[in-house]
Amino acid sequence: MTPEKKNVPDFSARDINIELLSIPGLSVNLQRHKEETLKLTASGTLKAVCNPILKKINSRLQEEKPALAQEDRVIPSAWLPPIPGPVFKRLIFAEVQIALGKYVPETVSIELTRQNSSRYPPGTDADELDMATIKRIIDEALELGTLIISFTENDPLLREEIFELVEYVDKKRAIVNCSTWGTDFSKETALRLKEAGLHSLMVGVYSTDPKKHDAIRKSEGAYERAISTIKMALEAGLLVVMTTHASFSNMKELPALYALASELGVHEFSVWESMPKKRGEPVITDRDRRTILEMYHRINSDPEGPRMFSNTYFEGQMLGAMAGRRWMHVTADGDVKPSPYPPFRFGNVKEIPLKEIWHRIRSYPYFQRQKSLSPMHDPEFMELVDKIPEEAKLPYPFEDICEK
Repeated sequence: MTPEKKNVPDFSARDINIELLSIPGLSVNLQRHKEETLKLTASGTLKAVCNPILKKINSRLQEEKPALAQEDRVIPSAWLPPIPGPVFKRLIFAEVQIALGKYVPETVSIELTRQNSSRYPPGTDADELDMATIKRIIDEALELGTLIISFTENDPLLREEIFELVEYVDKKRAIVNCSTWGTDFSKETALRLKEAGLHSLMVGVYSTDPKKHDAIRKSEGAYERAISTIKMALEAGLLVVMTTHASFSNMKELPALYALASELGVHEFSVWESMPKKRGEPVITDRDRRTILEMYHRINSDPEGPRMFSNTYFEGQMLGAMAGRRWMHVTADGDVKPSPYPPFRFGNVKEIPLKEIWHRIRSYPYFQRQKSLSPMHDPEFMELVDKIPEEAKLPYPFEDICEK
């Protein structure tokens, strides 16, 4: 299967001028004049505050192909809301607040289960969050300004209520992403996710060699299940992302993985830097990051094939590190972390409102500083990780090792 060419929609028959946001002191419009590229413009007294983020978004619209383009909207990436649309309007508003110093958890990722296999032992999910708590987390996140709800870690689709949860999210306020191992995926699953309003389905593939992928997943047949999931999701009309990790050992596999993504016809190939759990584990180098960035720019400037997403670019050059600044993560038992990777907790949603926990995270000087590296790649943050007692239960209370 070859992917269709995903060009920007042909609006050449008419000019475009859509008001995306209007607040006191600021108006943001989406404009296009005949053959020109779609462009965001700002006016008003807060124009100078808004211009930096608009400049970054405009450069992506002008220089990069989108994940998907339709007659009435463009989806720049699975990690961004459609343009135009109410969720993109919330993104612009959130970025204005951030520019003014009020950081917003634009992305809240939620673990629904510890399950990753249909043979998961019964009775071991007693501490997993119940539906009422998960819905409260979603509500509180939306009130904080969140615009991306991501169900992630292990295989969220093994939670029977996944369809109800996807549908529960107000689609005028947030897009919903969901990752999967493809454990028990079916055509019916794909259609139900589509009907529930899922923004994108993210399927992890870590090697083009089935044996290597199965070894990483620790499950025989995992590769074939993942590939089958991608095909069924595409047939159902879902926006599909093939995800992988860039690690010390698989950098040379990235071109082959992209070729596989192209062959399958996914909308986006998503590459995340692999995170160490402790100091001393092998990690990618700055040279590796340059290789990823070269691949990112080369692929996204070519109109053929799926788009590439890379947190090396998104966090390293575009927005800066997101953990604790634009991102908050909730574990399967309710502990809240700055992102899925740091081994620290800042409170539990069973005991403390999400808003209060976000304020706790933001109160620490480390998260008040701009960073271009994710915490687990940042030597300053790893010094804090080193202070965790050897036999301590993780995630560890951050306040026990770091003073404000």
